[in-house]
Amino acid sequence: MNKNGNIIVIEDDEDDQYIMEQAFESLGYGNKRKYFTDGISALNYLRATDDLPFLILSDINMPVLNGFELREKVFNDAELALKCIPYLFFSTALNQRVVIDAYSSSAQGFFVKQNSFGDLVDSLRVIMEYWKKCAAPNNF
Repeated sequence: MNKNGNIIVIEDDEDDQYIMEQAFESLGYGNKRKYFTDGISALNYLRATDDLPFLILSDINMPVLNGFELREKVFNDAELALKCIPYLFFSTALNQRVVIDAYSSSAQGFFVKQNSFGDLVDSLRVIMEYWKKCAAPNNF
């Protein structure tokens, strides 16, 4: 995990991307964000880049390759697995089955997209602070 690396956001709704970017900007972390509208383009980027991203925030319901399918591909890709990139779901799709499926896929978290800007900022701050303090095998 590269604590200064890019934050990969996979979100197909451009309005949600814009609001998330505003929330990240208000927090002032130095991590750049890279936005993708579907899982395939995010997966292609992750496989092609030499960059070591900080974390992945993924919606669940997306076209082409949904969040669960993307998580499975990242988890089962030996090179990507070595990068130890935390994979978090960030979605409005909330029910017990979805949360069970998320954690069954070895996701490191499931967060609900908040309706208010202040709550969104608070959720992103909690995520960032937690992962900035975590140790990972490739930090040494």
